[in-house]
Amino acid sequence: MLDVIIKNGRVYDGTGNPWTKTDIGIEDGKIAFIGNLGREQAVQTIDAKGLAVSPGFIDPHVHSDLLCTVPEVHKIKALQGVTTELFGQDGISVAPVSEETKPLWQKQLSGLNGDIGEWPWNSIDEYFSFLEKSKMVGNAAYLVPHGAVRSLVMGFENRTATKQELKKMRSLVEEGMRMGAVGLSSGLVYPPNIFSNKEELIEICKGTAKYDGCFVVHIRNESIHSLSALDEVIDVSRQSGVRLHISHFKIIGQGNRDKFKKALDKMDAARQEGIEITFDQYPYSAASTVFHAILPPWMHSGGTEETLIRLGIPEVRKRISNEFKTNTEYENWVLNCGWKNIIITSVQTASNKCFEGKNMIEIAEIRQQSPEDAAFDILIEEKGNVAMVIHWGFADDVLLGMCHPLQMVGSDGIFGGKPHPRLYGTFPRVLGKYVREDGALTLEQAIRRMTGAPAQLMRLKDRGLIKMGYQADIVIFDPEKIKDRATFDDPLLEPEGILVVYINGKLTVHHGRYTGAQDGHVIRAVRHSKIDLVGKM
Repeated sequence: MLDVIIKNGRVYDGTGNPWTKTDIGIEDGKIAFIGNLGREQAVQTIDAKGLAVSPGFIDPHVHSDLLCTVPEVHKIKALQGVTTELFGQDGISVAPVSEETKPLWQKQLSGLNGDIGEWPWNSIDEYFSFLEKSKMVGNAAYLVPHGAVRSLVMGFENRTATKQELKKMRSLVEEGMRMGAVGLSSGLVYPPNIFSNKEELIEICKGTAKYDGCFVVHIRNESIHSLSALDEVIDVSRQSGVRLHISHFKIIGQGNRDKFKKALDKMDAARQEGIEITFDQYPYSAASTVFHAILPPWMHSGGTEETLIRLGIPEVRKRISNEFKTNTEYENWVLNCGWKNIIITSVQTASNKCFEGKNMIEIAEIRQQSPEDAAFDILIEEKGNVAMVIHWGFADDVLLGMCHPLQMVGSDGIFGGKPHPRLYGTFPRVLGKYVREDGALTLEQAIRRMTGAPAQLMRLKDRGLIKMGYQADIVIFDPEKIKDRATFDDPLLEPEGILVVYINGKLTVHHGRYTGAQDGHVIRAVRHSKIDLVGKM
């Protein structure tokens, strides 16, 4: 007797192939049979007539690294069909750390990843062990974060690494890969990653390429200098041999819209050259990140505490205010998008909660300050732990990226306060709006971008497809009813149309409700280095 039989559904296997009408049998957490199961019996039978049966969705860009251990918060990912997530994004995550760097990262990441108290780990392996003991809703894979590695070797110093420091960083990256990370991440607009140069990126990516890992990167600029920023990481891939993945691809600002198609062309050209490049994208024309990202790079030297001290110095505030208006050398959100399009979404103190959901012009009027002074003071009052949403672009550009064959769907969801609606709505929005309503993608195409494509990026051996022997991560949804409900005004509305979710064969969502199951796995990549494999041939 099987544990579960899913019958009569239209099965989309995650490859992009047309659907097939077949039954699926689940046993011991795996897909044990695909075919006619009319005579078989099971403990549980799901009649999926008229419904789509898909592999569980894989989110290749998230910030669930800590709150995945709080099921009542994290359950929203399962409720929109996400069964696996890729942690360690943007080069700024929770491991590896030391007793010296841990307090710095706890302060730096509180506004992005949330706060669960003490971190009882230092290494990536110890972090994995902590997650395994925490009973997660969904599955988690991890990227070695560039910033965490750099801070172990150099702190948050704004300078070029020495050859010896490069060697140490590469060694730490390779150690993280051997512990089970699937790749390396960097966010070249965030400290201390922002202080690195191309030589540093090439060296650490060589350590990733040695284990066939991917380099997942928030490029150095997504606006005025976006094309040269893309050239930089393509050349890093060319010289290191690493597989390249561009995080949350977009072009910021109306004056830069012509660069969107040019960037896609650059990625196509890199593919023709033989560079394995892909990108993820969320289905909205607004971004979300930490509020201190509005500050110029030199402000971040030394970490959060030194940044906050500088913000209290009048001469420094005046210099930053001038740079907001004129400096095009960094990712200047204020210059590119304007204060009106920058919205505070999450703060820590009760006195500032009233500002969540308001833009900086509105907040400045309430506080009777200039937007610049209001921004500086809020950062000080909140000890840097503030998140924001920025309206950066246009729906037509989102659609152009979504239809590109190198695209995969990623939420970049950030928990807390009044978040970007992508946290609750990304995957059902693609299936409801862009597939059913707009016809921009077929259901087969969209599901591949949510399942098989990110599994290929992460080199997952047993997830991302409906295939015998694979883990039973399965989503059943109504293609005629699935839709996102979260909006910028009301971002915590759960989606509709996702009826059943299995994670590792356990019923995690039933009739659209979270069952309380906590059967997620930590996915540790098991690999040999390319050198080892050559030696065995």
